[in-house]
Amino acid sequence: MIPDLQCSVLCDDVRQENNGKFILIGLFDSLRLRALPSGHRLCVVNRWCCGVGTFKQLTRFVGPDGVDPIAVGREVEIKLNAQEQTATSVEVFLNPVFKTPGVHWVEILLDGQLRLRYPLVVVPPQPER
Repeated sequence: MIPDLQCSVLCDDVRQENNGKFILIGLFDSLRLRALPSGHRLCVVNRWCCGVGTFKQLTRFVGPDGVDPIAVGREVEIKLNAQEQTATSVEVFLNPVFKTPGVHWVEILLDGQLRLRYPLVVVPPQPER
């Protein structure tokens, strides 16, 4: 049974406590960069639930044209042994380069099928005063 993507969150960093809980630091939906082109460290946290089996997750960032990839993660194995089980993946993208302002896209694929696509707005640099 194919799992549901319970959530996908962009943040600056992720910590995991001894009890297994995740702490997400600096959640965002837009980037205000000082200059373009420029890079920014990005973490993507995905939570899967209500499925059974082994799957391959792929996360990618796509430019404003909706086609050209800016960064593509590695395939992450998602394994769920029962419907009530959850699986959380954390991917760190070290400074993918954003060349232009505008709406970029975060895409989450499972076994090659697009499961979620959401915007990441790159705000143009503001002139210094």
